[in-house]
Amino acid sequence: MLQVSKCIPQGQGLAPVLVKRAVTVELDWDVRQKSRFDATDSQGRQIGVFLPRGTVVRGGDVLVAEDGSLIVAKAAPQAVLKITHCRNHGTPFDLIRAAYHLGNRHVPIELQPDHLKIEPDHVLADMLRAMHLIVNAVDEAFEPENGAYATGGHHGGHHHGHDHHDHGHDHGHSHAGHSHDHAPQQAATLRGIPVAVQAKPHVHGPDCNHGHDHGHHHGDQ
Repeated sequence: MLQVSKCIPQGQGLAPVLVKRAVTVELDWDVRQKSRFDATDSQGRQIGVFLPRGTVVRGGDVLVAEDGSLIVAKAAPQAVLKITHCRNHGTPFDLIRAAYHLGNRHVPIELQPDHLKIEPDHVLADMLRAMHLIVNAVDEAFEPENGAYATGGHHGGHHHGHDHHDHGHDHGHSHAGHSHDHAPQQAATLRGIPVAVQAKPHVHGPDCNHGHDHGHHHGDQ
């Protein structure tokens, strides 16, 4: 059995031609969320995967075998429930409501701009239909969101640092006599579903009791 102990998220840093030539392995979500598992790649080789605990393999990640060969992981089609809003009687906002109620139940959810996916569950399917959503059983790849504090992968692994950003965000700044922070004004998204973020405004008035004799930038608004 060929051992694998390294996973490169989305093949970052690898030449595209190497990834294109690599063998593949199809894995469903139940397997990909485990850090240790056995599988058979597209060349028929038996591989034993031993990744750091907590590692989740996503479709497009590249596994590196002990002999140096690359194996591209693909999300295998599996039974899921595909949830869409009713175009005649509902709105896309119904999907946000559904995601909220599913999230309250700690259900793994794949979020897409026009639909959600969850693993089969007839109780949840009935709940969603009662909310006037359309629920269909399909066989498709399943890529649920990571937890909010998960790292790595392309579903939640974006790190906000201060030394390698190509987009800006505002920082707190000090006024004479006091300081306060201005929260970022950007809109949050749920995998393409816009969610307005209402930052509490700071009101400058006669009761501020501080001066404003310097220029500063308040977000992008």
